[in-house]
Amino acid sequence: MKRRLLLIALLLLAPSIAQATSRPATPRQLEKWRSQIRQTLFIPSPLPALAPTTYSTFSPAPGVIAERISYATNYGLRIPAVIYRPEHPTAPMPAIVIVNGHGGDKTSWYAFYSGILYARAGAVVLTYDPMGEDERNSSRASETRIHDTVVPGSHIPEHLAGLMITDILQSFSYLAQRSDVDPHRIAISAYSMGSFHAVIAGALEPRLRALLLSGGGNLDGPGGYWDTSKPMCQGGAYRALNILEDADARGAILYALNQQHGPTLILNGTADGLITRPHTDEAFFVDLRDRTAAITGTRKNLFETDWFPGAGHRPNFVTRKAALWLQQQLSFPNWTVAAINALGESHISEWAARTGAHVGSGFLNELSEGGVEALSTDIPNLPRNLLQAIPEPEWQQHKQDFIWETWLERTKTF
Repeated sequence: MKRRLLLIALLLLAPSIAQATSRPATPRQLEKWRSQIRQTLFIPSPLPALAPTTYSTFSPAPGVIAERISYATNYGLRIPAVIYRPEHPTAPMPAIVIVNGHGGDKTSWYAFYSGILYARAGAVVLTYDPMGEDERNSSRASETRIHDTVVPGSHIPEHLAGLMITDILQSFSYLAQRSDVDPHRIAISAYSMGSFHAVIAGALEPRLRALLLSGGGNLDGPGGYWDTSKPMCQGGAYRALNILEDADARGAILYALNQQHGPTLILNGTADGLITRPHTDEAFFVDLRDRTAAITGTRKNLFETDWFPGAGHRPNFVTRKAALWLQQQLSFPNWTVAAINALGESHISEWAARTGAHVGSGFLNELSEGGVEALSTDIPNLPRNLLQAIPEPEWQQHKQDFIWETWLERTKTF
């Protein structure tokens, strides 16, 4: 009899239990998730002091000034970067952090292309080297992908991904403290591997105005693309984030946290094998949006998606679609919607052939980066030596403050 009464009571309570579990997450719960992400990926709070250094300036294109700088990140390391800004600023200006994909760095075509393009629009644009590439490589080499080197040891992948995410947060903080930047109008534009790191960085940075992801954003479930991708910088960290709730909830929780600061746009190609192979097409994103909205209880600032038909893996933040969306979010002082629509475009494979610009190995084809229709017709190629932030003698003297080998040594004793 008692068991029957208990069963009846549970049945009567079922609707209220279901209603309680479907309530939107509280601010306390959102902060708990942020804290779990920081702890799991060894992201310090507070972040390290920036201690920025400026080395020199140059003009990469008419009307644009570039600054060679560095600033601090985790593990006592420093980030080399090149900043692009208008020659005649109208402060305070909007700003953008460019986050590279695998093998990319500040010398990649889409990094300096974005820098010049959006500096002309009236923004301050930060491009930097991720761990293991260019000035963060012991040979000052690019496209090495040394950060993919599998290193045995406890939580090493979480340390590496956490460093790469900290780099984004430090880059954001550097821009936010500049006197010529409006700290309320800073965006992050990220590509491929960078999209994975950027969506986590966005979940932790409440000051971020807008997030633009390209060649990614498909935060799937157990055994999906991100769980099984590069173990050091992606897969290990994504699996570790099961601590948030469970493997199915990670993507929705990360986007729910991003909802708190502002809008997100995901720009992908319908023929991108990295995105569509796990069947993460628009139907996948519709479901992910609904699950995200169930967590927050609102569809305000819920991430949007847009597609390039027949396109593959590309840094789409240099396209007209991206520029129009960023204009809506950041209000570039030198652009209007009409001005953006009036700009011509450069087919990147043709632009590279004309200017001598280098496109990463395996990407100079029509399906991938070679097929990008990038906004503007007069962006110059910038030679690699021009984009080195730190004078060679100084870099050699302080090499240990930048390179992957130092990170690995310090991580093992962390």
